[in-house]
Amino acid sequence: MSDDAAEAGDPIAPMLPGGGDVELPGLGTVFVRDLAGPEAAPVVVLLHGWTATADLNFFTCYHALAARYRVVAMDHRGHGRGLRTKKSFKLEDCADDVAVLLDVLGIERAVAFGYSMGGAVAQLLWQRHPDRVAGLVLGATAPYFAGRQNERLSFIGLTGLAALARVTPAQARTWLTEQFYLQRKDWGEWAVQQAGLHDWRMILEAGKAIGEFSSSAWIGDVDVPTANIVTMRDQTVPVRRQVKLWESIPGAEPFRVDGAHDAIVSEARQFVPQLLRALAAVATPAAAEVASA
Repeated sequence: MSDDAAEAGDPIAPMLPGGGDVELPGLGTVFVRDLAGPEAAPVVVLLHGWTATADLNFFTCYHALAARYRVVAMDHRGHGRGLRTKKSFKLEDCADDVAVLLDVLGIERAVAFGYSMGGAVAQLLWQRHPDRVAGLVLGATAPYFAGRQNERLSFIGLTGLAALARVTPAQARTWLTEQFYLQRKDWGEWAVQQAGLHDWRMILEAGKAIGEFSSSAWIGDVDVPTANIVTMRDQTVPVRRQVKLWESIPGAEPFRVDGAHDAIVSEARQFVPQLLRALAAVATPAAAEVASA
């Protein structure tokens, strides 16, 4: 895979590792970053949050992780350069996509690091493909996202917006840019450009899927090493819900970051070392028996 080439006049992007297109049989083509890491290193697959892309979510930690692990990241369906489909967005499909990507890359097992919505995808990856998951690191996420009545109504409302987005995607793009992941104006034009790659109909449907997600009935069955990174000033995923996830998984180890929901970016100097500690806690040689074909 070759490095991205920045054309003259493009928004200034952070230093990103190389990446390239990968064909997922029967599904389509996705852009994947695959950092080799040290020889025989455990594999970590990065699963990003809603309205983000892999690069937006993880640009602060790519290189630090690659010093110790093989790192694989792709955009989820409808996000960035992720798969496009006329089907309704389902988190379960995102989890299945990860399993297919591991097949294509010849990876038997990986540690899944899921952030926010990506945490739900990581949970589903374990539930649906337990033989592919060597460990879990769950950051700024929960076993469910819509608990109170007003929260449920908010997510349900996205159904109508998703229908609107099929006709007026520009309006949906403007609304979401103002409301969600891109509220941090200091990220600059590069972040806005990343969001411009989204399929906004699928993004809105993803919001509905997040509101309907719950792992409460089965999360206690997780049987792989697990660490939870709790963002202690999070106003998007309440701390009490993040703690509930940690308490629900037998033997899970908590790691705390004094930051808001975007702490992986806004508090990177604190978050990335905690992420490395969390990965070290689950990616032991016994837990991460990963092999490349």
